[in-house]
Amino acid sequence: MTITKKLSRTEMAQRVAADIQEGAYVNLGIGAPTLVANYLGDKEVFLHSENGLLGMGPSPAPGEEDDDLINAGKQHVTLLTGGAFFHHADSFSMMRGGHLDIAVLGAFQVSVKGDLANWHTGAEGSIPAVGGAMDLATGARQVFVMMDHLTKSGESKLVPECTYPLTGIGCVSRIYTDLAVLEVTSDGLKVVEICSDIDFDELQKLSGVPLIK
Repeated sequence: MTITKKLSRTEMAQRVAADIQEGAYVNLGIGAPTLVANYLGDKEVFLHSENGLLGMGPSPAPGEEDDDLINAGKQHVTLLTGGAFFHHADSFSMMRGGHLDIAVLGAFQVSVKGDLANWHTGAEGSIPAVGGAMDLATGARQVFVMMDHLTKSGESKLVPECTYPLTGIGCVSRIYTDLAVLEVTSDGLKVVEICSDIDFDELQKLSGVPLIK
């Protein structure tokens, strides 16, 4: 089938940002999830970074970068009024202690049960990069995954069982892809929204796992 419309990374970030509630404490994972910071608008959302920041704002304007203000992915960030710096160990205590409402993470695979694999493909020569992913996956009250629906070779990233090393078991709450938004339920993956020009049956075929309307 031919897909002529799908969300860009910017549009995916906007879609995730729309579901983050006022007053939430949120960690944005390395990579595409960091874009979410730019689309929270006037909502009071407290952004956390595991290298010891709370109260991050959007990306700085070109030429206004401060090398002392970076997130865990070494990207320049801004700090809102009232923002705070703290020790790395305190940051991980926040993550492990259940103090974060939402973690937005990328993924290589998500299973129908909400298992997450996002730190290593197991490929020979690849560099594992777990960082704080396991702490976030198990410590945050909700885990939103932001990822492409398909791999570059056209395989679904939604799987019956993860074949890559696991980050967390049954931890994913919602999945935001360039084709759809899906909720992880006890009955399986429920389609909340289709964000492409395909219908449910076509999405089902592409996904390769049972979906619920």
